[in-house]
Amino acid sequence: MRIRTFSTGLLVATVMVIPAACGSSDPEAGSGSGGEVTLWMYPVISDDAASQKYWKGVESDFEAEHPEIDLSIELQTFEQRDAQISAALAAGSGPDLVMITPDQLATYRSIDGLAPVTEAIADERDVFTQAALDVATYESELYGVPMFQNISTTAYNVEIFEQAGIDELPTTWEQVREYAPILADQGFAIMDYAGNPEVTLNVSFYPILWQGGGRIFSEDGTDVAFDSPKAVAALEFLVELQQAGGLVPEAATKSNAVEGSPLAEGEVAMRYMTSMAQLDQMKAALGEENVELGPPLTGEKQVTFGNPGMLSLTSISDESNRQAAYEVISYLTSAEVQTSLCEAADKFPTRSDVPAPGDGTDYEVMTKALEYATPGEPHPQARPVMAILAPYVQSALQGDMTAEEALTAAAEEARELLARS
Repeated sequence: MRIRTFSTGLLVATVMVIPAACGSSDPEAGSGSGGEVTLWMYPVISDDAASQKYWKGVESDFEAEHPEIDLSIELQTFEQRDAQISAALAAGSGPDLVMITPDQLATYRSIDGLAPVTEAIADERDVFTQAALDVATYESELYGVPMFQNISTTAYNVEIFEQAGIDELPTTWEQVREYAPILADQGFAIMDYAGNPEVTLNVSFYPILWQGGGRIFSEDGTDVAFDSPKAVAALEFLVELQQAGGLVPEAATKSNAVEGSPLAEGEVAMRYMTSMAQLDQMKAALGEENVELGPPLTGEKQVTFGNPGMLSLTSISDESNRQAAYEVISYLTSAEVQTSLCEAADKFPTRSDVPAPGDGTDYEVMTKALEYATPGEPHPQARPVMAILAPYVQSALQGDMTAEEALTAAAEEARELLARS
């Protein structure tokens, strides 16, 4: 197994032309199952040593079952992932397969950077979660097979609520608004928020936007919609919490980390976007008896962010190697591998024949939260639009602009971007 990290400044939005795959033009090409397949895998398993051990085992097991195929799983880092993949696509040199998110899939598919993978799971398509397949399906062709599902929900420091004499943990925006000044009077912020623009909006502002009934893009994807009245009201919800002491003073610049944060120091009462790994960090910092999971918050809607990790076939892959790539996809998304991967990474399955990665109340709550999960709004310009919007959301939290001013200005810039693209 090779571990490589690429560094490049090329942005995904600048990739306009993708070279054709260098495969054979022979109509019989791809009919064989042998070949060499390279996969770029990103940190699904957070512990580096455990990740290397796991993927080395997967690689060996696959090759034992498919001796005619040479599989190379190359572990990458999240740093500059978009630029790295974009550079490879532009150069026509890189992996056959890559693990990406739905919004990345939408971008790379729009510039002909991906090839369909419908045939890879033709016999098992019905066992996969339909929502996870829908975000990867374009014109009836599947461009990504979901390997696992990320999910986050609300976590509480119950000790803070008990000290404040609040018997019912807040599950709605109205309760959050009601309890915020009560906790602020006792020196606690009610809710954790990561406003640093480097934090993906998928785990900061967007869940609040969706809970408020707003959208990022219009239904047809031709316009942005985050300057609508509902979207403005969603940002105003955060700004009002900030003004009432419901968020920590540094919320506008705060990272998404749990360890070393005000939340871990016992200064914040709840976190509305919490993964299983972050839940473990909260318990380690606050004491297991003081942390409890709950359902996703409800504003106008009850919704959370939960996106699948997709295994996609790049346009770099030679057509003569296509069947071998399909074999790898089928194997890595099988019930057996998905079961072991979800257990190793503490992720949730995208197959109906794979159980949750653990037992107990926390896993039950997380599994229930999957019913309210959205993978976001995949769009070819999702990442560039996010980069435009994030600093404006920060400006509103810092009091430099009103919520309406911030979203109006961001929408103007985003519309210029969409017009150019």
